[in-house]
Amino acid sequence: MIKSKAKLLQLTVTLTACAFLFIPTVMSVMAGVTANYFKGISSGVTLKWVFQVWELYADSIFLSLWLALACLVVTFIIGLPAAYGLARHPGWFSRVLEEFISLPLAVPGLALALALLQLYGTMKGFRTSWTFILVGHVLYTLPFMVRSILAVLAAMDLKTLEEAAASLGASPPRRFLNIVVPNAMPGILAGALTVVTLSIGEFNLTWMLHTPYLKTLPVGLADSYASMRLEIASAYTLIFFIMIVPLLMAMQWASSRAQRIAN
Repeated sequence: MIKSKAKLLQLTVTLTACAFLFIPTVMSVMAGVTANYFKGISSGVTLKWVFQVWELYADSIFLSLWLALACLVVTFIIGLPAAYGLARHPGWFSRVLEEFISLPLAVPGLALALALLQLYGTMKGFRTSWTFILVGHVLYTLPFMVRSILAVLAAMDLKTLEEAAASLGASPPRRFLNIVVPNAMPGILAGALTVVTLSIGEFNLTWMLHTPYLKTLPVGLADSYASMRLEIASAYTLIFFIMIVPLLMAMQWASSRAQRIAN
């Protein structure tokens, strides 16, 4: 009887929390396809607000996608060798390096952006380029790529696998490509999805680094809420959800797969 009451209480709390999060989301999405939000759904359903968002903010959407892909490439090129080095040479020095790589996570995004502005703000060509925002995104997302790959590599006997491959005549580059990369693939996939999701949704750092001609998806969303009709802002939210929710679901799947392989 006590267990049944406890389960009922847990279910009630869970459903209440889901409703608290889900209902405002549904209302926001419905506002984006309603002809007049203040009249409600009786005013009719329309996609004109979605098309208007696309006309006004298509550049912001494409910029966010481009930044996310560029960020993924850079973090992969840096993160995979870094994670391999940390896994191959464990010890106090590697732990210090890992904490140093993770340092941007402990610093607020606004503070990190301010530091970048102080260092490179006078470089006008760089300051007004999308690569300036990319640097901030790479600093912010690199720890997630490194740690995702490191968690998978640290769970296997990497040294023994490489020694076995070396005894068969495999060169260091071949061992890296044929042993390390395939075994690290679950971590690479989880890290890649995390990097892309965080880059698309990052606001605080990007808000400080962007220019009027370089608005990303979250910055454009804030701009639409501040200066546009509520229906347009809600339609923008709908587009944001369509882009980010599949990535979040894929990220959860990849993380679960990486944990199963690690165990």
